[in-house]
Amino acid sequence: MRVGVPGVEPPTESVGLTFEGRPVEGLAGDTLASALVAAGEMGLREAVDGGRRGVFCGMGACHECAVVVDDQPGTLACMTSVEDGQEVKRQPAAPGPPDVSPGGRPRRELSPTVLVVGGGPGGLSVASVIAEHGVDVVVVDERSKLGGQFYKQPPPERAIDDSRIDSQYRAGRKLIARAQEAGVGFLNGVTLWGAFAPDSLAARSEDCDWVLRPGRLVLATGAHERPVPIRGWTLPGVMTTGAAQTLLRSSQVAPGERVMLSGNGPLNMQVAAELVRAGVEVVALAEQADLRWWRNLGTGAGLLAAAPELVAKGFSYRTTLVQARVPVIDRASVVEIRGDQRAEAAVVARLDASGNPLPGTEREFAADAVCLGYGFIPANEISRALGCDHRYDPVAGTLVAVRTATGRTSLDPVWVVGDAGGINGAYVATTLGAIAGADVLADLGAASSDRLTRAVSRARKTLGRHRRFQHHLRGLYQAEPLTTQLAHDATLVCRCESVTLGELREALAGGATSAGAAKRLTRAGMGKCQGRYCSPSVLALATEASGVPPGEFSGFAPQAPIRPVAIGEVAATSLEVSTAAP
Repeated sequence: MRVGVPGVEPPTESVGLTFEGRPVEGLAGDTLASALVAAGEMGLREAVDGGRRGVFCGMGACHECAVVVDDQPGTLACMTSVEDGQEVKRQPAAPGPPDVSPGGRPRRELSPTVLVVGGGPGGLSVASVIAEHGVDVVVVDERSKLGGQFYKQPPPERAIDDSRIDSQYRAGRKLIARAQEAGVGFLNGVTLWGAFAPDSLAARSEDCDWVLRPGRLVLATGAHERPVPIRGWTLPGVMTTGAAQTLLRSSQVAPGERVMLSGNGPLNMQVAAELVRAGVEVVALAEQADLRWWRNLGTGAGLLAAAPELVAKGFSYRTTLVQARVPVIDRASVVEIRGDQRAEAAVVARLDASGNPLPGTEREFAADAVCLGYGFIPANEISRALGCDHRYDPVAGTLVAVRTATGRTSLDPVWVVGDAGGINGAYVATTLGAIAGADVLADLGAASSDRLTRAVSRARKTLGRHRRFQHHLRGLYQAEPLTTQLAHDATLVCRCESVTLGELREALAGGATSAGAAKRLTRAGMGKCQGRYCSPSVLALATEASGVPPGEFSGFAPQAPIRPVAIGEVAATSLEVSTAAP
């Protein structure tokens, strides 16, 4: 349903389209996902197991929202703008053979001095510093709007009242404006799918193919939400908390009328409060961590000392939920989602210290939307494909990039900033972006200035403060990373290929001793998301079966295409290219 957000005005122009022959009214600036969710159309594609899938990640990583638009299959609803007269149909499980003919699309080559991949906080920050010192820098981002997943911005069709929007909107608008005024070049709606060397990257947009050959490469690709397989988590109406926030902040659409949130981390409480303030009924918030205040006095003091303004925001979110009488159930999680063609109810249970449900603690809540957010995993496919060194962090349960204090990786021309290298949040990403930008300039031999030196000094102090805040925040939300604790043998672990937990266990019991071997035996990880939403579970199962602790090369190997791309476009990558400016 459509809702209001203070300071963001609805557009006056409507857009008419159809879904499965039924009329749907969208608004100018909508994505297909927001228009369809607002209309109550949740099941967008057919799965090979006979079920339906809907909007899940909201950021183009999972491909669960694929639809057929004007007879063109594989169109991602969350990444595609509405247009008048579009005929949208549900994507079939087997959409037909792909076009394998090479060529037919314009091809362009771009060789900027510096290429930044990702238009979020870290990417915009590093690009601004570099461009402000007269160096040619281009930001490429697969989204149509800048700001990334943190600074989600409404479309230009919506009028903005700067005096009424919240501080997160304002900070994002300020960062975007700085990059634009600095003269940064932007390639929006461009998806990088091949990383063969730091100066040999392949990408695509709606109307052409790109070959990118930068002198220096900065990766600011952010993160995606940690997947936790739960019975019913593939039902339409179940989505990540980040997807729900994108619908709300970018399109002023609620994920449902009665919303349940569950997971681990502060984002869930923020989004729950934002939904309440927008007039949505939030039935409950289940948080895996122990939030009892008397157990967190020391952590709270550390948070307050590091960033009192962020603590004040957190208190405001909790106060909103208390005033709305939203139950906040800590040491708990949704353990099952029930429904026929879509989510209808969520079952919550207490968890033990290992993340296993405690029998007899179950409670059921009626909900037509369930938002799951269990933390984040770095989007490190590009840095891994290029061969940058990574190490496994057993506490976070993820790979993190090995890099210097300025973000430089083991490959000299490559820097990684923000959550792409390790999860530390948007404020750390912004400040590290400024420091990395100065390091890139020094590497290029650009003359330094007193202004840049002072800016880097301030950034280092700010970075230390925000890293201390993140340290205490991790302490507050400390919990066992979940993999398959909430799943049963019939639970789907690989959403794309509909592979169950039981099938994976059988493969590993039959002799497979690695995630790669389990992938080859079951097809888990071979779908369009390229294993993003099953790899943590498969790796955990393989680790348990083999007894070998995970390392840099334990999971699925990154390889092109990093994002799905038509095979004809892949076949044409060796063709001669033409040069074009952004």
